[in-house]
Amino acid sequence: MSSFIYLASQSPRRQELLKQIGVRFEMLLPTSDEDSESIETPLPQEKARVYVERVTLAKSAAALTRWQSSGLPWAPILCADTTVSLPNSPDGEILGKPSDATDAARILNMLSGKEHEVLTAVAMTFTPIQKPTVLVQVSRVQFANLSPEQVDAYIASGEPFGKAGAYGIQGLGGTFIPSIQGSYSGIMGLPLYETQQLLEIAGLTSK
Repeated sequence: MSSFIYLASQSPRRQELLKQIGVRFEMLLPTSDEDSESIETPLPQEKARVYVERVTLAKSAAALTRWQSSGLPWAPILCADTTVSLPNSPDGEILGKPSDATDAARILNMLSGKEHEVLTAVAMTFTPIQKPTVLVQVSRVQFANLSPEQVDAYIASGEPFGKAGAYGIQGLGGTFIPSIQGSYSGIMGLPLYETQQLLEIAGLTSK
């Protein structure tokens, strides 16, 4: 039985969270010829939960293929994906990573003063011949009313880029959030309760 897992994610926040609970992991990162952006493109009218599960399973399949050609010893593979959802939004309910400053402002203004959902799917491939097991954590986040000056200053900080929903709760974005219902670690990108459940199934614990 393996004493470590592979983390198939470039997110430094997921690395930090695994270290926080004492999990040994090695990186299993996408290669330059993998088209990860197309995996993350929402399908027309796709619901947020369906989207985040689909993307995480697609990432898991890509990671397994990567391992098969790597010559590395086997260990369970952990993948995750996070999306921000504004239910009933006329622009579609999935708010991904902003493409530029104008897009970041659009997303932040949509979230301003509203409650939204953050969904994170986490999946583990236990053996090379098993389908991954995927769990989804959903949190509700209240956003403060943001002034145009706050939006501009936040975009100027650079923090919105590369983050679903154009904000990071663990950084300056946390100052815009008066309350949450759910999992703080899930909003960061890796729900620790669900991750621990998968580790226990794999015979690994963070204890």
